[in-house]
Amino acid sequence: AHPAPSPVPSTPAAPSDTAKADPDGPGTLRQGDSGPEVTELRRRLLRIPDVFHDGPATGPYDARLAAAVARFQLWYGIRGDETGVYGDDTRRDLESRTGPG
Repeated sequence: AHPAPSPVPSTPAAPSDTAKADPDGPGTLRQGDSGPEVTELRRRLLRIPDVFHDGPATGPYDARLAAAVARFQLWYGIRGDETGVYGDDTRRDLESRTGPG
């Protein structure tokens, strides 16, 4: 007989019943999003050499920004988030490279 696999601990769902739990983390940004968090993402990506070539510091999460996020994920070996999606793993790595705020 094979030993049963150990159960994977479940992460608690978002407190709101209407918000579905995002597999990439609660603060996830993806194409179509806009707002100050997207501006912050753009400004951080502009600090990483060659990732977001002359990209504007403001604007929505468009295809160009998604491509820059995907490039950052590929070049720095970030695997926990969907390609081109700014989730927890990508955020942690980018913030560690660009400092506070």
